Amino acid sequence: MAAGWLTHLAGDAVEVRSAGSAPKDSVNPSAVAAMGEVGIDISDQSPKVLTPEAVEASDVVITMGCGDACPFYPGKRYLDWQLEDPAGKGVEAVRPIRDRIRTLVEQLLAELVPAGDR
Repeated sequence: MAAGWLTHLAGDAVEVRSAGSAPKDSVNPSAVAAMGEVGIDISDQSPKVLTPEAVEASDVVITMGCGDACPFYPGKRYLDWQLEDPAGKGVEAVRPIRDRIRTLVEQLLAELVPAGDR
């Protein structure tokens, strides 16, 4: 959902990489439905493993509770967003998570990219 929001809100101003420490086989269908409700289609995405190379190539690394499972590189900017895990939840329970992620993405974008460049 974070990658969907970031791509939607930043356009080409930010290169988005999305991965996880223990990705499932497919994107959570409730997350797909919740994002679809706000006009963002993430149904074509596929979960990927977070690699050291992806972390090394990134300016900012957003984690969501992966702890020691996430690669760490000194000098990288890390933000750990404490969010409820949407796994196994229905769309009703995922909506507040989706909305919180949007707020966090908007805050990050305000720091990274001037509004006129998005």
